[in-house]
Amino acid sequence: MSDEEESPFKFPCDFPVKAMGKSDCDLDLTVVEIVRRHAPDLAEGSIYTRDSKQGNYISVTVVVRATSRAQLDAIYQELVDHEDIIMAL
Repeated sequence: MSDEEESPFKFPCDFPVKAMGKSDCDLDLTVVEIVRRHAPDLAEGSIYTRDSKQGNYISVTVVVRATSRAQLDAIYQELVDHEDIIMAL
């Protein structure tokens, strides 16, 4: 059984990827750069940012057109490996 057969998602599908980190770095640019390595057709209108209440942290949500579970796994792995990213959901 393949990963796609075990996955609850039907690929391709639109999938939101969220990363969080400190607001004192260009986290939005970092996240977009990482995601584009795995999903080069990323549209400009699919990127959303939100500052925390105190302004110390930022969350970046990128909606990707996911083609496989392996693609999503690769995106998440690279995000969590990056030193500026505290968490990826």
